[in-house]
Amino acid sequence: MELPLLLALIAIALPVILHVVRRATGQRPANLPPGSLGLPVIGQSLGLLRAMRGNTAERWIQDRVDRYGPVSKLSLFGTPTVLVTGPAANKFVFFSGALVMRQPRSVRRILGERSLLDLAGADHKRIRGALAEFLKPDMLRLYVGKIDGEVRRHVDERWEGRSTVTVMPLMKRLTFDIITSLLFGLERGAVRDALAGDFEHVMEGMWSVPVDLPFTAFRRSLRASARARRLLVEITRETKAKLERGEATRSSSLIACLLSLTDDDNSGARLLSEEEIVDNSMVALVAGHDTSSILMTFMIRHLASDAHTGRHEHDEVAKDKDDDVALTWEDLAKMKFTWRVALETLRVVPPIFGNFRTTIQDIEFGGYTIPKGWQVFWTAGVTHMDAAIFPEPHKFNPSRFENNQSSSAPPCSFVAFGGGPRICVGMEFARIETLVTMHHLLRQFRWKLCCKEDTFARDPMPTPLHGLPIEIEHRTCS
Repeated sequence: MELPLLLALIAIALPVILHVVRRATGQRPANLPPGSLGLPVIGQSLGLLRAMRGNTAERWIQDRVDRYGPVSKLSLFGTPTVLVTGPAANKFVFFSGALVMRQPRSVRRILGERSLLDLAGADHKRIRGALAEFLKPDMLRLYVGKIDGEVRRHVDERWEGRSTVTVMPLMKRLTFDIITSLLFGLERGAVRDALAGDFEHVMEGMWSVPVDLPFTAFRRSLRASARARRLLVEITRETKAKLERGEATRSSSLIACLLSLTDDDNSGARLLSEEEIVDNSMVALVAGHDTSSILMTFMIRHLASDAHTGRHEHDEVAKDKDDDVALTWEDLAKMKFTWRVALETLRVVPPIFGNFRTTIQDIEFGGYTIPKGWQVFWTAGVTHMDAAIFPEPHKFNPSRFENNQSSSAPPCSFVAFGGGPRICVGMEFARIETLVTMHHLLRQFRWKLCCKEDTFARDPMPTPLHGLPIEIEHRTCS
């Protein structure tokens, strides 16, 4: 037998054997949640992934809740897991000190081991604080004009003069251009284009069985991640040299900001290592362009039939401004209805289906024991579509968020941005790019959907049918 084939078989068989041995010999606490761990290694992973791709993931989760209750055990991505649902479960996940973030092995291999997603305690606080430094309001005010410029160029190049466009790939490219420009100082050109292509492959294997074999999505993601990381290392070292020569400042980009941070002990030591900067830049790329592009795509999908209700406030903002004058922070504050539309879109179609924590000790929840080292899996849809929390949950109703949150909803019900100490650090950044983009599209165009069937699938993030093709018409031509 050839050595590569033998090694591949060992790579597959060894985890299975170890898993079976552990299950046969390990001491499990009594009173585990109901449910089954399923097949070794695979567990229920393929069933969940099939449901996500078939647009039945919420039903898949609800079926488990109906069968076992709000707490049940299963196995996802090679790890014993407990699914928890409801506001109390969300609060437990976001605030319990016995749980730490621990992404599936596939995510860790692709994004890195030193990212904000996986660190805990002092390391998490240190890196979150560093990212928050770049994303604080005083810094964000400086970026509104830059984002406005990127959106204007995007509209001129990819929307103007066309009768039809496909929204999802356009929004992904727009948010990618915004994030790479502001976070990394990467200008338009071949390098940015290549990085955009790599990140399409990075996303393919984020939620996959982490077996590194040829022709798998996981292998493609690993290779694309390696190329992206090499580029980010190069950008980091070039930015460091520019800072030393006085050719860049702390506000020039995210990497410049992170490189400028030093320990509080006056030693002058850098706060983050190169590995930490690269790992968290990878996370920022995923979080900063993928989730925002999904939000704006589904806003456009909804506004195809109801754009006139949100257009008035944008006309009001623009009436006293010259066409070539960029939007300001103060202009965005007037777009309250549009942001309510965004929040309701996030309630109905949350970009992140769910996420994981890992127990660092045996812990009790809902009358059951969750053993140390197990995953805890929470999802947004169970609370977002609970009629007891959000009346008529399938009805699109932005007025639910007139006070930026449904006044009748209990805490930890709306969890599109997570919650607790790990609530999305880039939430305000997402608000800015969403409002700026929707301002220019609503001001310049009318549109209608090309597809009669209005559905989407998750892979793992939601994607509308055929990428959401629409017919567009310039408002001045109507």
